[in-house]
Amino acid sequence: MKRKATLNGRNEIGRSIEHSLDEYFRKLDGEPAGGIYDMVIGHVERTLLAAVLERAGGNQTLAADMLGVNRNTLRAKLAKYKLVS
Repeated sequence: MKRKATLNGRNEIGRSIEHSLDEYFRKLDGEPAGGIYDMVIGHVERTLLAAVLERAGGNQTLAADMLGVNRNTLRAKLAKYKLVS
């Protein structure tokens, strides 16, 4: 049986990010980190947009509705991450 992700509080997505950050810091091996916020948000946002757009069958209006954002906002973000031509 497939387990559904919790949408509030500590969830699978949050745990996945936490695990990835632990791995990132481990690989730094004591070197200073910088720009972590932008790095994480960029990777998460791009992945989220690509996954939802695929789930919506490429329909940007449906994807925008699923994400709860304006279609023009979605189009700008898709262009930013080069997810549309």
